[in-house]
Amino acid sequence: MNTTFIRERITELRLKKGVSEHRMSMDLGHARSYIHSIVSGRTLPSMNEFLAICDYLETTPEQFFNEESCEGVLLTRLGKYARQLSEKDLAYVTSLAERLARQ
Repeated sequence: MNTTFIRERITELRLKKGVSEHRMSMDLGHARSYIHSIVSGRTLPSMNEFLAICDYLETTPEQFFNEESCEGVLLTRLGKYARQLSEKDLAYVTSLAERLARQ
């Protein structure tokens, strides 16, 4: 694994999220070219910034580096929303997921 992987993975996850480099940079509190400078290879984020990028992209560092984890972003997002549900709604979503898994 090398810096090219990091740059490409940020781009991949950013595109899956449907956000531009400019918007992501601004949302993270940086100049509009911040993400572009990372993905173009001019700079790498600090560890704190990397963790902020992972949080923004709704992934964990482990999922970020797992090249085979296509569903990792979706599972993280699902978990985030599931924690906000009432117990009744969570039970409903769980039963729905169980029915879909059996199909």
